Amino acid sequence: MRAVLGRGARLTFWGKVAAAVALVALADFLFFDTTGAGATVGGFALAWLVLTVAAHREIWRDRRALLVALAAAGLAAVLIDHPDLLGWILFCAALGAAVLLPRTGRFDDVWRWTQRLAWLGLKGLGGPLPELRRLNKVGGPPKLHMPRLLASLALPIAGGAVFLALFASANPVISEALGGFQWPELNAVRGVFWLVVLVVVWSVLRPRRRRKLIALPAEADREPPGVTPASVLLSLIVFNALSALQNGLDAAYLWSGAGLPDGVTLAEYARRGAYPLIATALLAGVFVLVALSPGSETARRPGVRRLVVVWVVQNLFLVASTMLRILDYIEAYSLTPLRIAALAWMGLVAVGLALICWRMLRAKSTAWLVNANAVSAGLVLVAVSVVDLNGASAAWNVRHAKEAGGRGAALDVCYLRRMDGSAVVPLARLEAQTSDPTFQDRLSHVRAQLQHELALRQSDWRRWTWRGARQLAAARAVQGRWKLPDLAALPNEAQQGRACDGSLAVLLPAPGTTVPIPPPTPEPPSLPPPARSEPVPLTTPAQP
Repeated sequence: MRAVLGRGARLTFWGKVAAAVALVALADFLFFDTTGAGATVGGFALAWLVLTVAAHREIWRDRRALLVALAAAGLAAVLIDHPDLLGWILFCAALGAAVLLPRTGRFDDVWRWTQRLAWLGLKGLGGPLPELRRLNKVGGPPKLHMPRLLASLALPIAGGAVFLALFASANPVISEALGGFQWPELNAVRGVFWLVVLVVVWSVLRPRRRRKLIALPAEADREPPGVTPASVLLSLIVFNALSALQNGLDAAYLWSGAGLPDGVTLAEYARRGAYPLIATALLAGVFVLVALSPGSETARRPGVRRLVVVWVVQNLFLVASTMLRILDYIEAYSLTPLRIAALAWMGLVAVGLALICWRMLRAKSTAWLVNANAVSAGLVLVAVSVVDLNGASAAWNVRHAKEAGGRGAALDVCYLRRMDGSAVVPLARLEAQTSDPTFQDRLSHVRAQLQHELALRQSDWRRWTWRGARQLAAARAVQGRWKLPDLAALPNEAQQGRACDGSLAVLLPAPGTTVPIPPPTPEPPSLPPPARSEPVPLTTPAQP
């Protein structure tokens, strides 16, 4: 027992090996040779977190590490709701930070922690093999060598196998249990899968932190080469004038609703200026960072500081105009997760500009600026991993579609078809509300297919997700309330011959195939003309 638990009930090297083996077996049971993954990703994350906290009891004594471990538990719950790559990356980062925090002093800056987490992953690529040479330095019996270990395990393993065989021959319950037990089939793919899982979990169970880190550049107390207070002052005057011109045009065309020049649509005006203006705002932030470092003579001049504040405010207005452009473009066309991400990115740019200006005014350090931006970016990333962007996009597009009486474009049913379960409920509601029988028939087929596919995924416990369960329950509630048809239960022939938008498709022959031409229909044989009959007299001859 002491070989597994050390002082204070803390897992030693062999205890961590046992935990790693258990996690590999759990990953093999949950993920290997399956068609997909669902809430099992979050379940594996929770098991990994529990064993990691058990292996590092110092987490309980460090308030910072305990808070980060609780955040990792929350991210594991997000993975139970809906697993995705972003949520997994955030969970791994939180778990690694919880392990490394008790081994560091105070929290310095995100730049150094990025290096620590990267080093944690890189050093874990070797797995537990490099640790075998350190067995004499870890807990357990002294001078524990691999040959002696194997010799110690030979007798209990061989003797246990003999007694188990005798008991199986004497007890039918044991023999049936052993007969029904199947060892996993070993192959190269499975071995690689085990190795990958072992490398990932071992990097956290036995972390190795990097001691030499690259620090952030120190704040300069003088201007960069070629930059003088006069050049900065003139540059700010020019930049403010150009920004005022652009903001004036945006205020006239975007905010006040003035008519655009002939040949220019609002959608084109919004699309062309969205990303170049964000690049302008980013360049403004870089200029303030480089030319007006806290402590420099230029940053201490009141006139320069006022012009910087005016320029940052103008750039914030520029970012707001850019976001309005995206919103106008969305209203004219449709909403997508990428456009939601673009709006979130523009919001982060605005926050970064405000933080850069505040840093100059309050003489904050570079580490403060990096940490503040990292916090804002982390909050946005966590929100993106929690919110169903596909569901939000589908609901907005259906609500503002032309077919639903909205001011948006015609509904792209094919695009909603690619959103899987996220579009089931919005399509069901529109199907119940539309009065066009042809459009309703299209929606019925697409909604029924998506609902049937969602039900199939939810029926598999490995692919089940909490979000999918809520979507399926809401879709069935709408279907039952409005008595919508369950077309997915019909034979496959009823679903064939349909395009991605549910419309009847014209099935064309595959390229290279010969379509037989039916023979011409023979003409019916011509009938002889009717016999000529004698005229009927108008008067009946008198009877004799």
